[in-house]
Amino acid sequence: MSKINKIIGYLILLLGALTFLFPFIWMASATLKPEIEITQLNLIPSKITFESYKSVFQKIPIIRAFINSLFVTSAITSSVLIFSSMVGYALARLRFKGQKVIFNLILFTMMIPFQITLIPTYILIVKFGWVNTYQGLIVPGMISAFAIVLFRQYFKSIPEDLLDAARIDGCHEISILFRVIWPNSLPALATVGIITFLTTWNEVLWPLIIIRDQQLMTMPQMVTLFSIGGSAEAQQGVILASAMLLAIPIVTLYLFFQRYIIESMVSSGIKG
Repeated sequence: MSKINKIIGYLILLLGALTFLFPFIWMASATLKPEIEITQLNLIPSKITFESYKSVFQKIPIIRAFINSLFVTSAITSSVLIFSSMVGYALARLRFKGQKVIFNLILFTMMIPFQITLIPTYILIVKFGWVNTYQGLIVPGMISAFAIVLFRQYFKSIPEDLLDAARIDGCHEISILFRVIWPNSLPALATVGIITFLTTWNEVLWPLIIIRDQQLMTMPQMVTLFSIGGSAEAQQGVILASAMLLAIPIVTLYLFFQRYIIESMVSSGIKG
């Protein structure tokens, strides 16, 4: 009976996985079909064609948009890892007046929807003269309340004796963070990095507000304007191909680092 239960359980999990994967697999298949076959649900095209992808590269500067997205996303992810880990370390290991108040304020900011702070942030960007610049895209996302909380929780699990030994050896707090804490916090770093990368890569609203120049547009912004702005000429294959090009980097990143996400969620106590 135990073997039968295991088989049934695996079959249910397989069915669930296929249910979630089918739309993505169908989209990938549809990009290789002739336009007339895209509305069909079959996964195997009668004729494999790359015309949809060729049209995307011909109609919009998708490579330039990919480079812009990679630059902006990498800059924001690196900044979040550095600055948020510094704040998380201070809240987890240092003792100073107002520590709990600061932590509660950070938690409070996590409850505020992004749409509420959108207009004040835009006004600040305008006053700084950062509209239609990389600074306007990068600076507002350089630190994350979620990352601070996750780092704080994870850093509290690291033995104090390890930090005391580093202090005895003459390390100051910054050295302890980057030379002792970071090597022992790879799951947390990977999780924050992946979540930040995914969130930033998929961001559409803020780039639409800030960027006007096509040469500075990010890939999600470019694909969105391409899909709804008429450039795709209502060709479903071309629209799906642009969406597929947008999804490939994210899927690849997740496949490589999914193990670290699970490890960090378990060890940091952030579950569900």
